[in-house]
Amino acid sequence: MFSFLTDIIGQILGFFARLTGSLGLGVILLTVVIRLALHPLTLSQSKSLAAMRELQPKLDELRKKYKDKPEQYQQKLVELYQEHKINPMGGCLPMLIQLPILYALFFVLRDLTGLFPDMDPRFLLWDLTQANHAETWYLLPILSGVTTYGQMRLAAPSDPSQRALMIIMPLFFVYISAQFPAGLVLYWVVANLLSMGQQYLINRQLAAAQKGEKAR
Repeated sequence: MFSFLTDIIGQILGFFARLTGSLGLGVILLTVVIRLALHPLTLSQSKSLAAMRELQPKLDELRKKYKDKPEQYQQKLVELYQEHKINPMGGCLPMLIQLPILYALFFVLRDLTGLFPDMDPRFLLWDLTQANHAETWYLLPILSGVTTYGQMRLAAPSDPSQRALMIIMPLFFVYISAQFPAGLVLYWVVANLLSMGQQYLINRQLAAAQKGEKAR
């Protein structure tokens, strides 16, 4: 199945690359297609996170009430989620689905010159097949960290429990992005930018829906 996904991503990338005459633009258009395909899951994730924020006071209350009774706490927690029709794993699903896509894209980019021998692997400042980010002042890894922070900030705008994670995760992505081919980091940066746009629109929709419910 993984090789099938690699073949599909390679074919889509090849189609866009030949259409535009650029492997870099091909990666960007591939990213747009993937983000559009994942939009229903992104919407579900945002609704799940918003519902979890609404439930936070009740979750804190349960945690205090059953702090010495872990089994009862877990039971009450499940009941609370069921009552409000919340899937606590809903917020993780889009990220989990992206992992095999990232792996497949990594293998495609690793063999980019073999798959597309007639196309230049360079795009703007970068050779998409290489991880020599020092030559471009680590610009892409830094953008990876900045856009990861922006995406997380929009997804959880006022959640105090996410503050440490909002510092650690962007720094982590700066570090790992410096090890990956530029094409993969370009995908991640563009995906984050598109996610930020999607999240902004979704947040507006959720806020409008909440105002509508309160007005009833």
